[in-house]
Amino acid sequence: MPAAPDYGRGTLNMVVPTIDAALSAWHGVVPVCSASFSEANAAGLIPGLEPARRAVMVMVDGLGSELIERYGGHAPVIRQAMKHESSRTLSTVFPTTTAAALTAMGTGLAPAEHGIVGYDAVAPDPAGGRRSVNQLGGWPEDLDPGQWQPNPTCFERMEAVRRVVTVSRDKFEHSALTRSSLRGGEFVGVTTPHARVAATLAELKHKDVFVYLYWDDLDRAGHAYGVASEKWRHELEELDAAMGRLIAKLPADTLVVLTADHGMVDIPREGRIDYSQFPELIDGVELTAGEPRAVQLHFEQHTPQAQRDAVVAAWKERFGADAWILTREEYVELGWFGASFRDGVLERAGDVVIAAHGPIALYDGRRVSPHAFQMIGQHGSLTEAERRIPFAVLAQP
Repeated sequence: MPAAPDYGRGTLNMVVPTIDAALSAWHGVVPVCSASFSEANAAGLIPGLEPARRAVMVMVDGLGSELIERYGGHAPVIRQAMKHESSRTLSTVFPTTTAAALTAMGTGLAPAEHGIVGYDAVAPDPAGGRRSVNQLGGWPEDLDPGQWQPNPTCFERMEAVRRVVTVSRDKFEHSALTRSSLRGGEFVGVTTPHARVAATLAELKHKDVFVYLYWDDLDRAGHAYGVASEKWRHELEELDAAMGRLIAKLPADTLVVLTADHGMVDIPREGRIDYSQFPELIDGVELTAGEPRAVQLHFEQHTPQAQRDAVVAAWKERFGADAWILTREEYVELGWFGASFRDGVLERAGDVVIAAHGPIALYDGRRVSPHAFQMIGQHGSLTEAERRIPFAVLAQP
């Protein structure tokens, strides 16, 4: 059974507070992202960064550390950056999925505190029941992003003391995830790699600025073609070339850190399984959520404990060799989502979590389209390939 991410100690949610501390040290102001941290969390800021006048944080969706180690020959700029004395490998959050991870990055909090607990999560519906809601997009109008994730973001905190800019695809500007987890500062919507680099460099003309640059091309290629594909390696080369152009034109005294939200593993077609075909795995289950590498089951409210136990036993019998299967009590004790849950968040996560460690991805075929089974690159679980992410210092004053 893997240990939980050590939230507040070398995890993704500490990256923005660490960069904020470097900027604040240069400008002689109090760091704002960590202002509400406990003393223990504040001590968990990532060490080694020098004070900086301005900073760029590059978030590369899907670029796990294991992939840099395996395919570093296609990314010499990033591979060399990982040799910097301040670079290191971090852990992302659980589940290792974009919605939970970007919210942790944006707020400085673990999923148990920020409340985005999976690709799909259970939320109340207006009629008083429950439903599974995709946390990346397509939120129903009655689910207010600011109430679903009410914690202030680091971007909101920082914009009180410096310019804060997000450079990303324009379609994300008004998305529910942006409004819940990445709100604050200005938004510059661009699409092509060249335009993203140009927009970032334009913002660095400001003397005190934090730029969040989001890069999703690699993740899209991995899902569609797999991380072992030529298409994925091509996107890695494009990313690396773009980072080379960026650091070649930086103004002095600029910090550039590259990180990721999760890694990725390829799952063969025979490993992509519709678990709804096995009645004993969904007996008494009202809703399914999570993602194929980290399934979450929600029982009907009045499902007897013996029936729940039988479902857990059935999962262990069928998939126990390839997955960690935990009850709510077990994953809470382990701290997978975080040390403590904000009021109302625990009920969003499953009564049971099935986290794959073998070459499988588990789908509820009643709820997803046939196209979903074509996805090759996957993530969500706590294997080393999915959880280890880079903290790569590309440039530092």
